[in-house]
Amino acid sequence: MPQFKSKISTSSDSFAQNRKDMLTLIEHLRSLEKRAVEASEKRRPTFEKRGQLTPHERLTRLLDPGMPFLRLYNMANYLVEDDNPDTSIPGGSVILGIGFVKGVRCMIWVDDSGIRAGAATTGGWDASKGAQKMAQELKLPFIHLVESAGANLMEYKVELWAYGGMLFRNLAWLSAAGIPTMVVLHGPSTAGGAYMPGMSDYVIGVRDNGMAALGGAALVHAATGEVADDRELGGTEMHASTTGSVEYLADDDAHGIEIARDTMGRIDWNKNTAPIRQNDYAEPVYDIDEIAGIVPTDYTIPYDVREVAARIVDGSDFEEFKSRYGPGTVCMQASIMGHAVGLIGNNGPFDPEAAAKATHFFQLCDQSELPIIFLNNTTGYIVGKESEHKGMIKLGSKMIQAVSNVRVPKLSLYIGASFGAGNYGMSGVAFEPDFLFSWPNAKTGVMAGASAANTMSHVAKVQAQRKGVEPDEEAIAKQNQRIRDIFEAQESAFFTSGRVLDNGVIDPRDTRKVLGFALETIFESQNRTLHPNAFGVARI
Repeated sequence: MPQFKSKISTSSDSFAQNRKDMLTLIEHLRSLEKRAVEASEKRRPTFEKRGQLTPHERLTRLLDPGMPFLRLYNMANYLVEDDNPDTSIPGGSVILGIGFVKGVRCMIWVDDSGIRAGAATTGGWDASKGAQKMAQELKLPFIHLVESAGANLMEYKVELWAYGGMLFRNLAWLSAAGIPTMVVLHGPSTAGGAYMPGMSDYVIGVRDNGMAALGGAALVHAATGEVADDRELGGTEMHASTTGSVEYLADDDAHGIEIARDTMGRIDWNKNTAPIRQNDYAEPVYDIDEIAGIVPTDYTIPYDVREVAARIVDGSDFEEFKSRYGPGTVCMQASIMGHAVGLIGNNGPFDPEAAAKATHFFQLCDQSELPIIFLNNTTGYIVGKESEHKGMIKLGSKMIQAVSNVRVPKLSLYIGASFGAGNYGMSGVAFEPDFLFSWPNAKTGVMAGASAANTMSHVAKVQAQRKGVEPDEEAIAKQNQRIRDIFEAQESAFFTSGRVLDNGVIDPRDTRKVLGFALETIFESQNRTLHPNAFGVARI
């Protein structure tokens, strides 16, 4: 295949401005991530007084040194329960991601008990359910380091309780699918949270600190008048000797994590995986760091998405499909870290020809079992008489039908705009791609704020004409601003990721590494044999 020849000048003023703007957004991303870590670290003295590791230290001890860890849902709950961008803490009081434990690729959930004692948050629970779903689809053992105050009764929401049951159902589904689930009980896990260890296949309990009970001492006394302390009710020592709900009793956090690592190694999980192929592949010819200067943070400024692809794919080498037909949509065949893939990107909105081309391309990828990577930067499908007469609805529908029904993995990236039905055709969140990440410059929504404002302005003027009166331009201007404010407040990657409408926000310069890790995770799952049972593993 021909190597792409870049037309980017890294010494140009536009490159320098793009890079400056993108690095500002990346710095904002890092500052938000740092905010969560610093908030958790404020409780370090409390952890040390109890002889515990901090949540981030637990994660570090669990993971294989030097191996990659793909953080998921890093912005969960941002601007959800606290709408102040200066104080809202992302992450949802959980640390989620895919990493290696004794050479086994696992889904990991760490309760960040340094933040509000690990109490449940709306975004945190949604993200945790998403992680469980990914674990089942990708056949990943599920490890949960538990220490949580559970639901915040001072901010009780009935829907949080109702849908919270899905967390326990998902554990049952994972076990029944033949996917091991494991808990290290570092601290309290009461009320509904007690079912986290109760419904896991393996439970390691930490002496003195680990505790699981349907009701803590305060609730038991309030409900029954009985006086008992938490250790009597649900201490790990009691569960290890009396209820059988703890399989392994650890001396401290570090020992508990050591037992978890040893257990994961001893079940020989990788024996049911076909040998991972060793691929020889070339790195991109062009430096991926240049992406920061290629892509404008203003999605209305055009650029060539092939310049992005050339910095992601092996050898900067791809074959473009139907390059002269519907040229505003770019379809490519390439490989990423040795994995053959199809890619689709946008150099503008979809016209009828582009939608037809994309539909054809999706079907070919499905036929050849090629994962599809969606590089979202589109304002949607073109409107107007010409496109309508060419069958925009029909052809756009066929494209959406194809992306809904392809049987191959889908990996989506919001790298710019992703508006309207264009988001659907490019495998947005509603179409459940295997992985979905946003760049910090991404904007998503039903349409841009300016488009919505202009639409309603036109409606107001038409209504005035029908009534035979002059349009109230001042009122229309205020309406326009109000509409723009509503739309633009909700379109940024940080806002949408806070609502768990993706798997997290990433640095664009990490795109190749993230895609390579995701593709290898998918390949491993496709070559793994599970041994499901009817009801999951249960303690009797």
